[in-house]
Amino acid sequence: MNVHVWGASGYAAAEVIRLLHAHPLVDVGVLESRSHTGERLADHFPLLRTVPYRFDGPNTVLSAIVPGDVVIAAGAHGEARAHIPAFVSAGARVVDLSSDYRCDDEAAYGLTEWNREAISSADIVANPGCYPTATLLALLPLVRAMRPLQLIVDAKSGITGAGRKPVVGSLFAEVSGDVRAYGLEGHRHQPEIERVLSFHDGLAPFVFTPHVVPLSRGMLVDAYAVYASPIDPHDIASLFARAYADEPFVRILDAAQTPSLPAVVGTNATELRVDVAGPTVRMICAIDNLGKGAAGQAIQNLNVMLGYPEEIGLDARTVVA
Repeated sequence: MNVHVWGASGYAAAEVIRLLHAHPLVDVGVLESRSHTGERLADHFPLLRTVPYRFDGPNTVLSAIVPGDVVIAAGAHGEARAHIPAFVSAGARVVDLSSDYRCDDEAAYGLTEWNREAISSADIVANPGCYPTATLLALLPLVRAMRPLQLIVDAKSGITGAGRKPVVGSLFAEVSGDVRAYGLEGHRHQPEIERVLSFHDGLAPFVFTPHVVPLSRGMLVDAYAVYASPIDPHDIASLFARAYADEPFVRILDAAQTPSLPAVVGTNATELRVDVAGPTVRMICAIDNLGKGAAGQAIQNLNVMLGYPEEIGLDARTVVA
C-alpha cells in the first residue's frame, strides 16, 4: 500500500518522508513538489541524504492514486482544500497537515489520544497544529473534569514552526539571542484550540501567547487553569494518570523531573508535568513541533486509519535535529 506526499518539500514533509521510509508496513509513493520537480531530496535535507527519492512534479499524486492508498497532504495552508476532494474521489484517504480542515466537520480532528474512533474510519483527518497539540494534551484531562474560570497558555516554539520559507521570524539569525512573542492580536491556532475545548465543555476565558525561540525544533507549553477554590493535588495527579495510562507517546513526569526538549526532539513523544498551587493548576508540556506536532502525529494517525499498532514506524529517532 502506497503513501503519497503532496507538498513534499517543507520541513514537516521531510520528517514525514523520513518516517515513511522506515515504516515496515507501507511503501513511499509519489512525492509531489511544485518547486523542486526532478530534484533529489538528498540535496535539500541532510537527514534524507541516504534515501533514493526525487521530487515528482505537479498533479503526480492524483495520477498515481490507487483505491486504498493514503495521501499525506503537507502543502501550504489554504491550498489543500483545492486538492484533497480529488484525492478522496480517486479512492485515497488523506491526512492533512495544513490548517484547511481543522475547524471543519467534514474531517476527523487528528488529536490521536482523544479522537481515535473518528480517526479510524475517516476519509480526511485534519492533523492538529503544533501549538494545539501540546496545549490540548496538557489541558484536556483537566478541563473535561473541572471547567476553569481562566485559561492562560505561554508557548514557545523552535523556528521550524514558521515553515521552510525566508519570512521574518523563520531565519535563525533573526531570532538568535531573542525570545519573540508574536500573533498577539490573534494567532491562527487559537480558534482551533478554543473549538476543541468547547467540544469538551472546557472552554473558559483564554489568553494565548506564542513565542518563537532560537532553536531549530521543539516546543514547550506552560498552561495554567485557574479555579475559584483550592484544588487537591492528589485528585489532579490521579486524573492525568488515568487519562494517559495506556498512551504510548505520553509520559507523565513526577515532581523530580521537568519536561525536556532534548528528551522529545526527533520523536513522537510528549512529556507532561502537572503541579497545583492553591486554585491554580500548572501543566508543562514538551513535544517536538515537527514530531508529535506534525509528522509524527500524522504517522500515528495513519497507523490508526489502517488498523496498525500506533507505534509502528515511530520507534526511530532522528540523529539530525
